[in-house]
Amino acid sequence: MPYAPADAHIRFTLHPDHHPAVIATTTGPTADAARCHLHDHGWRSTGPTTMVLARIDREEPHYTAKAAEQLQQYGFTTEIDPALQEEIDTEWTWANYPMPWCTREEIREVGAEAQRIHDDIAEGRLVIHLHAHDGHTTVAVGSYTTGVRRHVHLHGENHLRLKTDIAFSTEAEAVSEFHRLYSVAVRPGPAPLTDLEQTIRQLLAGETPSTAEETSAPAAEPPVAEPGEHEAFLAALFDEERQWERYRPSDETTIASHESLTVRAKFDHEARHRTDVAWTVAEYGGPVGERLWHATLTAGTPVPLIYTILQHLDAPPLTTADHPDEVLHGAAWHPASHPARTTWVAPGRTIAFESTPHAVADRWTLYGGEDLDRAAWTVRLSAGVPYNLLAQLAGTAADLIPSPTRPSPKPLPAPARGLPATAPAQRTRGR
Repeated sequence: MPYAPADAHIRFTLHPDHHPAVIATTTGPTADAARCHLHDHGWRSTGPTTMVLARIDREEPHYTAKAAEQLQQYGFTTEIDPALQEEIDTEWTWANYPMPWCTREEIREVGAEAQRIHDDIAEGRLVIHLHAHDGHTTVAVGSYTTGVRRHVHLHGENHLRLKTDIAFSTEAEAVSEFHRLYSVAVRPGPAPLTDLEQTIRQLLAGETPSTAEETSAPAAEPPVAEPGEHEAFLAALFDEERQWERYRPSDETTIASHESLTVRAKFDHEARHRTDVAWTVAEYGGPVGERLWHATLTAGTPVPLIYTILQHLDAPPLTTADHPDEVLHGAAWHPASHPARTTWVAPGRTIAFESTPHAVADRWTLYGGEDLDRAAWTVRLSAGVPYNLLAQLAGTAADLIPSPTRPSPKPLPAPARGLPATAPAQRTRGR
């Protein structure tokens, strides 16, 4: 094991301009040795005392923790900023991962392979000859220039880019098969860099990431519930909506039970991280009937979405709504189809609504945040959820991000204490 005296100090912090990239600041007489170890773990120098870790799989906190542990074993002193430590402790999940059968560790293995491919291309070890779009994602053919010369086909982008199982002995064979598979879609050279790839290159060069939106107009802040908003909403629910009864089976949990005895909402007071489920809502076929459907909402979910679900359960509309995509199309959300799902993305890419028709537990997913791949909040709804509720949720989500094709909604009169200003007006209950 290498020896390093404890007079070298490495401090790890989240990158201020690109979450969740990590900056390492090295000081002390043996800082050069520490920087060598960090380089082996994927960090790249951006200054005399700073290095940055920016990965295509967005797993920087996880790999920072592993690097810090190894540096400590080598005798270095490490310090992890509290905000970064919180990221390390939060076992987040991809909101729209296309391989739901993978375990968390298997997802990391896929991401690590994508990172190796990304690094090989960026550093010239893998030269891309041609690329194409197969109708769903980007594909490419390339050759390795170091070690045993290999010729490969690639499939996917960013954290999902992998080598296919086809092996080729020559470049001509690989290119010929690529032309056969993708025909007129084939284009010369590598595909244009994705937004994430461009950002990573800027970060590794020590530059501040920039986008076209930043140069023209400031981007809208993604809607996320602030700490305490859910607690305030829960208190107002019992104060203003008398049809809900409160039960407190433990210090951590409050249950809201509707007077019809067919609806229950459980709130977890301990939910803090973006992946923690704060609300579990369920509707039943009768006071002693089977569960018809359920929903889970994480700690950062905007309060208007919670209100929409509970108000629908309290006073469902008398008419049945059509498919929610009509609402989203009208709000200029962009649809994208995949064999396993359909996803609608809001203008500005801060909210997405996803349908997975073959799933049972998570048939519908609404999620949002600054980075949709690492959603700040998630609403999951099971099979059986009424279409009119989905349409109402779609409308509330669309109001959170005003569409460029229509003006922002007019402000409503001041709501009752604790209830969201963007919530729909109270409806007359039909029995």
